[in-house]
Amino acid sequence: MGIPIILIILPADFFDSGQSICLSQLIFNVECYGCGLTKSIMHLLHFDYKTSWEWNKLGIISFPILFLLWLKYVFEQFNIHILKNL
Repeated sequence: MGIPIILIILPADFFDSGQSICLSQLIFNVECYGCGLTKSIMHLLHFDYKTSWEWNKLGIISFPILFLLWLKYVFEQFNIHILKNL
């Protein structure tokens, strides 16, 4: 539940360096659709839209979905029923 808060506290470029753990990159040296998604989301959390777009364009789409899923989880944990169909 606290993972988004920890990601906000960490600097935006925390995941920018280091070797990728993507099997597609490690074995075939080809980027998949998920490559850079964590870095893109991290930059979105820090309102760095340009860098987020450069890492992965799907971050703009996946971030709101992930946020809604996290919000649903938090509401379920505290037994809050605002939108029952979400």
